[in-house]
Amino acid sequence: MTTQAAPPRLGNVFPPNADWLAKWHEDALEPSLPIVDPHHHLWERPDHRYLMSDLLDDTGSGHNVTATVFVECMAMYQAGGPEALQPVGETEFVNGVAAMSASGGYGETRLCAGIVGFADLALGDRVAPVLEAHVRAGGGRFRGIRHAAGWDPSADIRNSHTNPPQGLLRDSGFRAGYARLAPLGLTFDAWLYHPQLDDLLDLARAFPGTTIILDHVGGPLGYGPYAGKTDETFARWTASMRALAGCPNVVVKLGGLGMRIGVFDFHKRDAPSPSQALAAAWKPWVDTCIEAFGADRCMFESNFPVDKITCSYAVLWNAFKRLAAAASASEKAALFSGTASRVYRL
Repeated sequence: MTTQAAPPRLGNVFPPNADWLAKWHEDALEPSLPIVDPHHHLWERPDHRYLMSDLLDDTGSGHNVTATVFVECMAMYQAGGPEALQPVGETEFVNGVAAMSASGGYGETRLCAGIVGFADLALGDRVAPVLEAHVRAGGGRFRGIRHAAGWDPSADIRNSHTNPPQGLLRDSGFRAGYARLAPLGLTFDAWLYHPQLDDLLDLARAFPGTTIILDHVGGPLGYGPYAGKTDETFARWTASMRALAGCPNVVVKLGGLGMRIGVFDFHKRDAPSPSQALAAAWKPWVDTCIEAFGADRCMFESNFPVDKITCSYAVLWNAFKRLAAAASASEKAALFSGTASRVYRL
């Protein structure tokens, strides 16, 4: 009997500490507010497991999460067959979870109602059969591709799990594959670091008919050569984000600020911080996005379990609700569910 090789660690992901998280609890604010969580993962790795039951524990922790969107994370790839098609195994796995959830036997939340997978767009035109295989495997739930492009010249920065080369988003081969997305009705989730946002701007302008969902407020870095330079990072990031907002085909996910690679160190403290503290720290970044893009082009995201190193699911969404406290009813509806439902066609 053979077993599938263990997947590599996602470069910037570390398991959450359950004992540490248990030191702080909050009841959900505005528990009836509908939420679509447009960004989470599922995996079983040597150092951490986050599967359907774990996600249900989080989505069932007090907030009204009506649906979720799964985003690729190198989970459950096919063990054999052509290498380019192996990521389709992830879509098959997630669609099975979605089908279980859709049965109604696991509560009212519709897990993985949308699926974002991986295909190597650098294959150019040869990526077409991979995209078509994802669509078939997704059972009507497949919505787009994420080909992570996070790269930095510093050896201290861990590049994305796809091991991208420098300048991936400007590469002609990548763009040939990228051109295949829109004809199939597929979106592109962009994950990169803030110094690369100008590359994404160029891509967005070159393909105005392809919807881009920018993950994790554009990936501001806070470690390695960026440590202790938050003001400088914020200024550069703000300019890039305002330029991107001029592209109507770009929307942004508000989250990912709890990751270890960012400008905050809440995960290093003796105990988890309350939602008030998180909201106060994240406010300049979130407000900048909403002011630039508008609520109809922004969506709050959990990025779980990655951001679980900073806080629990209940505390995370409390922080988001505090950040949106001054929003109108229509703006709040867009930020928490409307934008995600529209963009991912849920």
